[in-house]
Amino acid sequence: MGGILSNLKSTVIAGLVLTVLMVVGVITLTGQGMPGGSTWIAFMWRWLHVLSAVMWIGLLWYFNFVQIPNMAKIPDEQKPAISKVIAPAALFWFRWGAMATIVTGLLLALGNGYLMQAMTLGLMDGVAKHTAIGIGMWLGIIMWFNVWFIIWPNQKKALGIVDADAATKAASARTAMLFSRTNTMLSFPMLYAMVSAQNIF
Repeated sequence: MGGILSNLKSTVIAGLVLTVLMVVGVITLTGQGMPGGSTWIAFMWRWLHVLSAVMWIGLLWYFNFVQIPNMAKIPDEQKPAISKVIAPAALFWFRWGAMATIVTGLLLALGNGYLMQAMTLGLMDGVAKHTAIGIGMWLGIIMWFNVWFIIWPNQKKALGIVDADAATKAASARTAMLFSRTNTMLSFPMLYAMVSAQNIF
């Protein structure tokens, strides 16, 4: 067991194997939940959407609740460990988690037949669920845009991934932080809208 848990790839594979075993167990015990059909496919898109969103928002909150507030407490000689190793790796999963969340969310809405209703905030049909999920989708799209087109380009300068002078690095770090905080702020109504669309309306 220690060998599996010592290697991230092995841990992820083991998690997926456990998921398959759980699905087989539920099917065996209840006779329900058999993979296949449009309902199962829609569920799979939702599951992948949630997995991606956990990665994305988890890292967003890590940056804003852990890394940024504690950077000032780290001695200067130790900061390169964060800026050269931890932050670039976290930003890789952060931006691709954002991309996967948006793609799977749009495919989920398309597959379930409410993409246009959600994108128009339910104004086409007056359905509250479409308004709620639409607000969540638009907030998610804004957050995705911030990640890919504002936060990441500025972080590349701030972290020295691309050449920039000291003043540009400082300005880029502040811009990236402010838009990361914007995404943190938007994450609360976004998550409320998404969950309420599934549970209230």
